[in-house]
Amino acid sequence: MLTPLAARAQQPGRLPTIGFLRSNTASGQSQQTNVFVQRLRELGWIEGRIDRVPEILAEFVQLKVDVVVTNTTANVAAAKRATSTIPIVFAGAADPPGAGLIDSLARPGGNATGLALQQTDIAGKRLELLRAIVPKLGRLASMTNVGAPGAVPERREVEAAARMLGLEVLASEVRQAEDIAPAIEALKSRVDALYVYTDPLMATHRTRLNILAQGARLATIYGNREYVDAGGLMSYGVNYANQFRRTAQIVDKILRGTSPADIPVEQPTTFELVVNLKTARALGLAIPEYLLQRADEVIE
Repeated sequence: MLTPLAARAQQPGRLPTIGFLRSNTASGQSQQTNVFVQRLRELGWIEGRIDRVPEILAEFVQLKVDVVVTNTTANVAAAKRATSTIPIVFAGAADPPGAGLIDSLARPGGNATGLALQQTDIAGKRLELLRAIVPKLGRLASMTNVGAPGAVPERREVEAAARMLGLEVLASEVRQAEDIAPAIEALKSRVDALYVYTDPLMATHRTRLNILAQGARLATIYGNREYVDAGGLMSYGVNYANQFRRTAQIVDKILRGTSPADIPVEQPTTFELVVNLKTARALGLAIPEYLLQRADEVIE
């Protein structure tokens, strides 16, 4: 539970509760959770307990939590199906209006608001970065969890950007963890690089995914630095720690009385480039000096 510093002694009634729904394992998002909780503390809320019930949103409704905090398009959609009254704050969702999560970015309406990811908008930029590292890039594989709704518009954008760059795209689809290994095996010697759409399935199995991709001699690019920490070649996307820090401020507004319908969905204005030099060497790739200088972090 989280309660305002000043209100604890003055208002002995029910303390507000936040339901925190993850899209990944606890270890995979510990930094994001920590910055979220820390920002709430700075805003005057004391942590006693944060409920994490990834598998059953209905329990949050039963508990009558004051706010549900989550991320990923699929989780937000599930939360909206579970409740139309409890405020939902998302730390990241791909194309929230297009996915039907909100009415518009400026006026969300309903009970959900938060931060967009802009994954679709920067898909083309990722391909440009990948081509800078793999100069002979001609055929690209895109790996999608077909059960992830946020991947659909991003996949369309990747295919459109690839055509503009003269790249051929081979779509690879998975539905469960057991599909990843045979999917990568099928790509061996057929493509030069792999674009992986971010979603909970891929995030959970990112280490194994990267081991398999390296074994297949595939350069990889992601939208989340956690994949690069786990051995991926490169990522370009939002800083999730900043996303969760901003999420805490939105939660603070709601707990102090503002309706989520009246809080515009925020769009990121800066993106971070992370490069894994160790992985590049293992793949026999030379990272251009200008990219190394531009990178927000280079993993040695």
